[in-house]
Amino acid sequence: MENMTYNSLILQIEGLQVNAQSAYPVFLLFLVFYVIIMVTNVGIVILISVERNLHEPMYILFCNLPFNDVIGNSIMVPRLLVDILTPPSERYITITECAVQAFCTHMYGTTSHTVLMIMAFDRYVAICNPLRYSTIMTNKMVVILTASAWGVAMFFVAVLLGLTLRLNRCRTMITNPFCDNASLFKLSCEPVFINNVYGLAFTVLLFVSSMGSIALTYIKITAVCLTSKNRTLNSRALKTCSTHLAVYLIMLVSGFVIITLHRFPEYAEYRKLAALLFHIVPGILNPVIYGLQSTEIRRVMVQICSSKKVMP
Repeated sequence: MENMTYNSLILQIEGLQVNAQSAYPVFLLFLVFYVIIMVTNVGIVILISVERNLHEPMYILFCNLPFNDVIGNSIMVPRLLVDILTPPSERYITITECAVQAFCTHMYGTTSHTVLMIMAFDRYVAICNPLRYSTIMTNKMVVILTASAWGVAMFFVAVLLGLTLRLNRCRTMITNPFCDNASLFKLSCEPVFINNVYGLAFTVLLFVSSMGSIALTYIKITAVCLTSKNRTLNSRALKTCSTHLAVYLIMLVSGFVIITLHRFPEYAEYRKLAALLFHIVPGILNPVIYGLQSTEIRRVMVQICSSKKVMP
């Protein structure tokens, strides 16, 4: 039975439960995933930054996604790798490190929604108001949209963690591979009614607003495409919107799997694995989807590869 230790500054984290025989293969697997995430996402950001042809609102707004993937996975995966090679009884983490990890974890999920919402707005303006696109999507508007996506996420997540950190802790075991809000407030022996209400309201607001705005945007885009006889416009809309929708659905399904598994305690291990995949899968697939579907990004990458072959 766990000792009742009040407000301890050192916590014990469960980490990923693997036996001694599979520890190194699992470590190498997650290390490969992390390297792929870092190389592809950082590469996309650098490519868009240095290539002037990609200095358009659509690609600049998209840069928020790989940047978010890099931050979210850099906070979670390296610590997970260390814990895999550490005996379970020696997996300790400070309350400060745990709080930072929880903040970044929830920022990752929340910002994924808000960034995809502003990207949907960009697609709506480009397809439904093409003649006014350059006057609406100015550099100032791109900055405002980006700041809003990160600012709103930061505010709501800060309140979420603030309500949890105010609680007195009488336990020290984080029963999760990494720290998150639920793991932290489960350490408290005080009533967590306010935390549950705010957490539920926050989750419902986030999902309803993102799904509602995405659905409304695509309904209007579909209506424009059905009434327009411009094949070029329809083809461009299909390519850009299918890419955006694929990324959104991957993130949405991953989030719903975690929420659903929370309702079934007997599937706790599957929920923990799903929580890890929520970070890793979008981080790997997002650059691939945009890199393959975006004609401009693909063209620039082909040019770079061709120039490297010609240089010798």
